[in-house]
Amino acid sequence: MFAPGQEIWDYLRTAAREEGLEPHLRFGADMLEARWSETDHRWTVRTPQGEFHGDVLVAATGHLTDIKLPEVPGLDTFTGELFHSARWNHDFPLDGKRIGVVGTGASAIQIVPQLAEIAERLVVFQRSAPYIQPRRDRDFSEAEKNLFRRDQRTVEEMREMLFWYNDSRFAARRLVDDFLAEAMWQALSHLEKQVPDPELRATLTPDYTIGCKRVLLSDDYYPAVQKPNVHLEAAALERVAGSTAFSASGQGFELDVLVVATGFETYDLPSSYRIFGRAGRSLADHWSNGMQAYNSIATAGFPNLFLLNGPGTSLGHNSVIYMIEAQVDHLLAALDWRSAHGGRVLEVSSEIENAFARRLDEVAAETVIIRGGCSSWYPRPPQRAGDAVLAGLRPPLPGRVRALRPGRVRRGRAGLARLTEHRTGSRLWAPPKRRSESAASDRPPAVRGAEFNGALHAPNGRLQPAALGRGGVSRRWHGADFLWGRADGPGK
Repeated sequence: MFAPGQEIWDYLRTAAREEGLEPHLRFGADMLEARWSETDHRWTVRTPQGEFHGDVLVAATGHLTDIKLPEVPGLDTFTGELFHSARWNHDFPLDGKRIGVVGTGASAIQIVPQLAEIAERLVVFQRSAPYIQPRRDRDFSEAEKNLFRRDQRTVEEMREMLFWYNDSRFAARRLVDDFLAEAMWQALSHLEKQVPDPELRATLTPDYTIGCKRVLLSDDYYPAVQKPNVHLEAAALERVAGSTAFSASGQGFELDVLVVATGFETYDLPSSYRIFGRAGRSLADHWSNGMQAYNSIATAGFPNLFLLNGPGTSLGHNSVIYMIEAQVDHLLAALDWRSAHGGRVLEVSSEIENAFARRLDEVAAETVIIRGGCSSWYPRPPQRAGDAVLAGLRPPLPGRVRALRPGRVRRGRAGLARLTEHRTGSRLWAPPKRRSESAASDRPPAVRGAEFNGALHAPNGRLQPAALGRGGVSRRWHGADFLWGRADGPGK
């Protein structure tokens, strides 16, 4: 059910060809600079292949693009082979090598099982343990694929089922009691089934609330770290000297290869230093106190600029493709409006942008991303409600949610309470009393105001986007939130 990387790559290339995109693509054309002209009201993009001009600039650079290397003394002097997981060296043979992997995030848990099969010795440097739930991957049978070919409705039904199942997990991110306990049960029971050794299981048990970091899916990571040629080092990589990698525990490991799976630049985007709006101000300067954009797509001072997958679109419970599609609908509607009104300059006001950012901060304050007791790439450091600039705190959509099994909920609650008390000495979250025993005002602050009745409601009401365009929600564009036809723009 989960397509491998090569299959996804082939699909993207096929889609580009079939949709007629290839003639419009310019490969090897890195954006060196994009600058808004106050005189011409146009954008100029400078690349190694020349300059390109346009009335509208769409920045679809994303934030999981530019690799981030750990700040480890001596890393650049490592005498073995060193590469980032997103810049894999396919030319270097790894069979029979002593390999180190730095990190235990989404990339690492996919890499480690594969490397464990071919490495002489594999060392995994774990700074913090992730929550891992069952992946339950399998191939579709020929009968299923034939059914999909004959009846397109079955494909849509499958997609809908997967979407709403994943979307139901948003309740746990909002710290809704039973959903949080269900998520905890799925992770801890998976760990208990796959890791019988209590000491190793304790090392693999996270010390924060589930959902604070990205929840991972894997069926082969836990078995891999139990192989005789694999060592799980429960400490971060601290320094490198020659071919020896030292962990924070002081232990050294002789390695031939070091793979750093340490993520990307997510809150200090290199692309923001190359985009210049009004008065020559860079997007990086505009974001110097934190990334923000109205509806995660428009920023004040940057006319006719639209961000795709911008600040506030990340999410840890469903597909970001849905978020991007919603923004594309918004963009297309904006372009339609612009064409119908004489090609005016479109720019969000700073008041609207700031109001949206404040609202997002209010909603973020009541989520596990802020209150879960961990550090992650979702918020901009230091972690506080006002810095939740990346988390996908999109407004909830109504939908079906499967029933929770009471036994799972009880075990999940108890497991979470034991976990946090054992690992930290204090509880990050306590099992709530039964509803008959406790009034709403007595509920933990983390979940006060969050309810679930077919839809999730923020404490101060539902947060509405400008456009969704999926799931039956009508496509519309709220032009009142923008400054139309500024005094220096056409069509005034």
